[in-house]
Amino acid sequence: YSCRDFWFAERGMRAARHVVAALGEQGEPLSRLTAAYSRYAASGEINSTVTDARAATATVRRWAAQRGAEFDELDGLTATHAGTGDAPMWWLNLRASNTEPLLRLNVEAADQDTMTQVRDDVLALVRGER
Repeated sequence: YSCRDFWFAERGMRAARHVVAALGEQGEPLSRLTAAYSRYAASGEINSTVTDARAATATVRRWAAQRGAEFDELDGLTATHAGTGDAPMWWLNLRASNTEPLLRLNVEAADQDTMTQVRDDVLALVRGER
């Protein structure tokens, strides 16, 4: 392709346009094309309405600590379980919205079953179901 074929765009933009053009020629959706490169099972962002974000976050922190997680609080609460013995690796991030009474949860894990279990356990805690 020449620059003229891509509206005289600079190199970075040309590269992006080449990628988009190549993807447009595929018969599969982008999600299926990239699935092979997904290293972890991910929940995506899940919002929960809460009345006391601090209390819910503290409850999740205690739950994760009991499972041997390490913590970071740069952007909300991030709990990381490195994976030991029969317990696979997982991590979660739980952060309060700045504009709404919501807690936002993201979970990733080494496999789908672990991600589902961590996600469901944490959502039950956040939503006061446990």
